[in-house]
Amino acid sequence: MFKKYTLVALLLLGFIAQASANSSVKTAIASAHPLATAAGFEIISQGGNVFDAAVAVSATLAVVEPSGSGLGGGGYWLVHRASDNKTRFIDGREKAPLAAHKDLYVDSAGQVINPRLSLDGAKAAAIPGLPAALVHLAEHYGKLPLARSLAPAIRHARNGFVVGAHHLSLLKNRANVIKQFPASRDIFLVKGQLPEHFAVLRQVDLANTLNQLARHGRAGFYANEVADKLLTAVQRAGGIWTTEDLQNYQVVEREPVVGNYRGIKITSAPPSSAGGIVLLEALTILSAYDLAKLDKLTQIHLITEAMRRAYHDRALYLGDSDFVSIPVQRLLSNDYAAGLRSSIRMDAVLPSKQLSGDVLPDSEGGHTTHFSIIDAEGNRVAATLSINFPFGSGFVASGTGVLLNDEMDDFVSHAGPNGYGLVGSAANMIAPGKRMLSSMTPTFLEDDKRIAVLGTPGGSRIISMVLLATLEFAKATSPMSWVKLPRFHHQYLPDVLEYENTAFTQQEVVALKGLGHSLQATANPYGNMHAAVLYKDTHTLNAASDPRGEGFATVK
Repeated sequence: MFKKYTLVALLLLGFIAQASANSSVKTAIASAHPLATAAGFEIISQGGNVFDAAVAVSATLAVVEPSGSGLGGGGYWLVHRASDNKTRFIDGREKAPLAAHKDLYVDSAGQVINPRLSLDGAKAAAIPGLPAALVHLAEHYGKLPLARSLAPAIRHARNGFVVGAHHLSLLKNRANVIKQFPASRDIFLVKGQLPEHFAVLRQVDLANTLNQLARHGRAGFYANEVADKLLTAVQRAGGIWTTEDLQNYQVVEREPVVGNYRGIKITSAPPSSAGGIVLLEALTILSAYDLAKLDKLTQIHLITEAMRRAYHDRALYLGDSDFVSIPVQRLLSNDYAAGLRSSIRMDAVLPSKQLSGDVLPDSEGGHTTHFSIIDAEGNRVAATLSINFPFGSGFVASGTGVLLNDEMDDFVSHAGPNGYGLVGSAANMIAPGKRMLSSMTPTFLEDDKRIAVLGTPGGSRIISMVLLATLEFAKATSPMSWVKLPRFHHQYLPDVLEYENTAFTQQEVVALKGLGHSLQATANPYGNMHAAVLYKDTHTLNAASDPRGEGFATVK
């Protein structure tokens, strides 16, 4: 039951060597797990393109990083195809069941029935989108059959893989939830206890489910045997899924949001993600300042004030654009940014409570996953995937191996406290068939010399991390500098400037407090950014994985 990490490294090197020998176009891949990166190169070596590789990486992460994503979750894939210059945003975000409603988790008096109902167990789960998105990617963008691209994930699920310290740490935090559900307990725990270091995790039922998806496409998950098992398990556990929910789920291709910051073209996530709009709004506010000519303290202050205003608009206006009207053009206009900028003072903070609008507390899980892929021809994918909180709802549907999400908690459903402090409005209230708002921000950056692909997990902090990385990209630095950059974050409410311990000096902390900022150091570093870049003149590639995580990035 135990193996050394050297075995994983040897296997990884073997796959990459094979990819190098058989691929004519070089590719850069950066993901949150070495086996996922290797899976992408394995598919490239078999004649696949970056979109086939994206299917392989997505599916493999669903197996080897079950804390962050899975077939029971969803995600976003920002894709660009060089042959026809097509850029699209594939929205595979989960959807609320058709029986869901705004009072799903509250009683007739508007009081929360049980604060864990939207977090743990079957009733917390929305309808998964990841399986449908894998089929969509393969059919509309890939070159290889879906079965070929899913083969590495099926192999790792059936044969097992060595779990790392990161997996065990997150599993420890959710073990009490996982213990409540027999199918989950049998997969992730050993006699009800945490596995030891270097234990092998095998997921035979998940391998069988992936095999059904490989053989039958969409029907292999949303119909037939797997669907029957999902529905039976969910309904027996108090969930509200129906056959119609699974049959009706559809991936949506959307136009990404596009903007410009000082000569950098930014292409990012549209609703149902808030990521692209909040990112571009903050950058448009900052575009009037030549940050390079300002001292570091002033830079931090201005970036924080831009975050505050952009996240305020996230709370007021953003939701699923299929259900609510979002004033995208206004939010991203230069005139609107100028108005927001007019309230920024260099010598003092404008407290968040003085910004207008009524909002309700919202929450968003902090552990997702991200990968970035680009080849020398400019084909590229930025993908951020999630099941919300670590190990999602903790509930595995018996006989499927599918760990379900707890994305229903990403809706605004009540006025009580929450774990992450995000706030929202009626735009993000629960409704049947609605996609919940997300902060996931898969992004492309392009200037006259480079094309970059990047993103990160991190819940509400995702957008601020991508913002800081974009500002670092503007300095013409390397991908490693973007992913390892010390981080800070402000999300309007709570009115707190959070920061990693390495982000500010003690003198800067004192000075920021003097301006009126309320500061709080994070207990641990956060985020797990993965980035790749193509240099236009030389057609060379580079890639980097966040040193905070256990990911792997390389070019072959």
